[in-house]
Amino acid sequence: MTEEIVIVGGGTGGTVLANDLADRLEPELDAGDVRITLVNDDPDHVYKPVWLYVPFGQREPDDGRRRLRSLVDDAVDVRIDRVTDIDTDAQQLRYHEGDEPIDYDYLVLATGSTLAPEEIPGLAESGHDYYSEAGSEALREELLSFTEGKLVLSVIGTPHMCPAAPLEFVFMADDWFRERGLREDVDITYTYPIQRVHGNPHIAEWARPLMDERGIEVETFFNADAVDPDAQTLSSMEGTELDYDLLVSIPPHRGVDQIAEAGLGDKGWVDVDRHTLEATGAQNVYALGDTADTGVPNAGSVAHYQAGVVGQRLASEVHGRPATATYDGKTLCFIETGMDSASFVEFDYENPPSPAPPSQKLHWSKLGYNEAYWLTARGLL
Repeated sequence: MTEEIVIVGGGTGGTVLANDLADRLEPELDAGDVRITLVNDDPDHVYKPVWLYVPFGQREPDDGRRRLRSLVDDAVDVRIDRVTDIDTDAQQLRYHEGDEPIDYDYLVLATGSTLAPEEIPGLAESGHDYYSEAGSEALREELLSFTEGKLVLSVIGTPHMCPAAPLEFVFMADDWFRERGLREDVDITYTYPIQRVHGNPHIAEWARPLMDERGIEVETFFNADAVDPDAQTLSSMEGTELDYDLLVSIPPHRGVDQIAEAGLGDKGWVDVDRHTLEATGAQNVYALGDTADTGVPNAGSVAHYQAGVVGQRLASEVHGRPATATYDGKTLCFIETGMDSASFVEFDYENPPSPAPPSQKLHWSKLGYNEAYWLTARGLL
């Protein structure tokens, strides 16, 4: 009987895993003993870090799109569809385009994050973001015509994709306005919901002096709870109110509803063992990337490393051997500190980050990393 491995989600984690398994299980795939199905609700694979550069005219949204089928090994079945129900007791899935449930032997959830600006009154009507294609393009138009006033960057939703991106945006905006001779006419304010400027204390300790040096105002303990589009004010549950002329937000993030409905975790995040990435609420279910509630950043590098661990574990199980591979929390991230400089961090569960001094070399390294991403997704790097 053919063993069915179903991966739901064709982002970084799902795509890298599909190619990893195609390599590890090549003989079994050729013999028809295993079938790998990658399910995604979009025919395109989207590389979201590109969106940070769109508002500054550095990239186009299409630079972050490729056809999913072109990135995945031919031995993998790609299904463009949406999973509407997960039954972990019966080990079955239901699809939007299909009447009958589909059996699985192993399920991997890599469904990622979605934006939920509607959770904050007024945010959808007046807030801009660069966490979506449409948002990044609209923000580009706003920045081009913004010559004076108050720009507020508010981190509203945590956890969120690309945890360093809010810091990157204000550093890049500061540089971008300086290059145009407008910085003295533009006030930049950054808000964060806890007592520091980033969730990781080591990154926060590194970033805060840079923000002070560049005249970026900071409001911590600012949990935004409403936007008044007419008055152009952003208020917090702590009672603080900020005026703005241009509001850029990191909206609340959520996972897919089917995860909570299946009893696998709250708000679309799967409760997992943070080392094995196995779901704690069901057998033969894994999660990775944003979907896995491990406490590490929701970063593409995390999904990449986790995909390798899940690939090793699934291959071991298919081969009838104990699954011993574990994830150690490895994360790496380039952090833009302006339009032509960047830092770099690498850390894991046991070793905290220590950001490298910003340099132009690291900026170009990040751009090279982004260009090489398509080889990473194909499993070639």
